[in-house]
Amino acid sequence: MTTALIVIDIQNDYFSGGSMELVGSEQAAANAARLLARFRAQGWPLVHIQHLMARPGATFLLPGTPGAEIHPAVAPLAGEPVVQKHFPNSFRDTGLLDVLKQAGAHELVICGMMTSMCVDATVRAAFDLGFPCMVVHDACATRDLAFGGETIPARQVHGAFLAALGAVYARIAATDEYAA
Repeated sequence: MTTALIVIDIQNDYFSGGSMELVGSEQAAANAARLLARFRAQGWPLVHIQHLMARPGATFLLPGTPGAEIHPAVAPLAGEPVVQKHFPNSFRDTGLLDVLKQAGAHELVICGMMTSMCVDATVRAAFDLGFPCMVVHDACATRDLAFGGETIPARQVHGAFLAALGAVYARIAATDEYAA
């Protein structure tokens, strides 16, 4: 079975100085870079996902801005596929499924940003399309969220979303576990 890596939305706006800084983005990007290096060294298929906001009033990941560029830690090399999207689900209105089919991918390893939005939506869609998935949790990041007048810390948001994905939709592993 051919396994493909999907690197979701590791873009400059999610880092210090960006318009939507996430908690743990630097460490997540470093771990994603390790995964990317492994896939490149093995010649395994990989896909970069780049979110470009299209909705009116958006304040981050705006097309043509430095914040929307893929972070240098995981920047695509010449010839590596980059799929641009406008929705959290990386499959919605994109050519991602075609890219994966063309690569012969049967399984997916997924990492990126945000755990609670685009990673979650993409993993659930991939599962519905029949792909066994693994989410590398320490190569993902999210942010604090608010609900019911409370601030939910990013660590808890991250954990809750991964627990839900791990119940049905994906296996969950750390970068070191995956590498072993």
